[in-house]
Amino acid sequence: MKNFFEIRGTTSHTWSIVLGTIPIILLIGVWWYITAGDVVEERIVSPVTLPSPWEVLQSIPSLITKGKLFEGIAASFQRVAIGFLIAVAAALPLGILMGSFGKFKQMFQPVAVMSGYLPIAALVPLTLSWFGTGEEQKAMFLAIAFFVYLLPLIVKSMDKVDDVYIQTAYTLGASRLHIVAKVLCPIAFYDIWNAARLAFGVGWTYIILAEIIFSEAGLGQIIIIAQRRGPREYMYLVIIIIALLAWLTDLLFGFIGRFLFPYKRKV
Repeated sequence: MKNFFEIRGTTSHTWSIVLGTIPIILLIGVWWYITAGDVVEERIVSPVTLPSPWEVLQSIPSLITKGKLFEGIAASFQRVAIGFLIAVAAALPLGILMGSFGKFKQMFQPVAVMSGYLPIAALVPLTLSWFGTGEEQKAMFLAIAFFVYLLPLIVKSMDKVDDVYIQTAYTLGASRLHIVAKVLCPIAFYDIWNAARLAFGVGWTYIILAEIIFSEAGLGQIIIIAQRRGPREYMYLVIIIIALLAWLTDLLFGFIGRFLFPYKRKV
């Protein structure tokens, strides 16, 4: 027990898996307990509010055939990916400029700070008025949400590069452009990659807001329809699927990162 409260203590890979599954098992156990019972009146929580884990699992075949699950996954993933790429295309060069040159940072820092406090939900009516109700609105909503999340992280990644590398490059006769391209960016790219990894995962939390208005397909649309018309099992199942997709994409980013940055692998 004493080792359990060791400051910044580490564990083996096996134990980390075991410890990580405990909260999940407890959560499922509580969920099962409060929804147990064949008679609705005997349940602690009504199935209208919260179906049991078994009822949610039983709804999978129906969701695949009637709810168009795979079509929804494909549509949502496409929207998240497009919004992410647009945001990276805008945030990466601006973040590099802000992290490399003080004048650019002073110029855009107030906007970056204010945008960080922007309520993401407020972007829904804003993008609807700008881009209408089609796919362009959904892509731009996600792009803006990604952008305000990514930009400060990219700037922070650039700021973390130690000045000793810059001074050494100047001593060796490097130009400013060379320092940015050959010193700052390569050193900061690992942290920028991790920032993008976090942002892509967070993007899955925005998908319901993106698809809440006039979506022909998507996981968010399935949740909205299930909340309004039922079955409620679909709603909880899709929420679990979104969490799994975010986890899988995070694993994919981590897997790719191990090949892009082999020097960062833990020994």
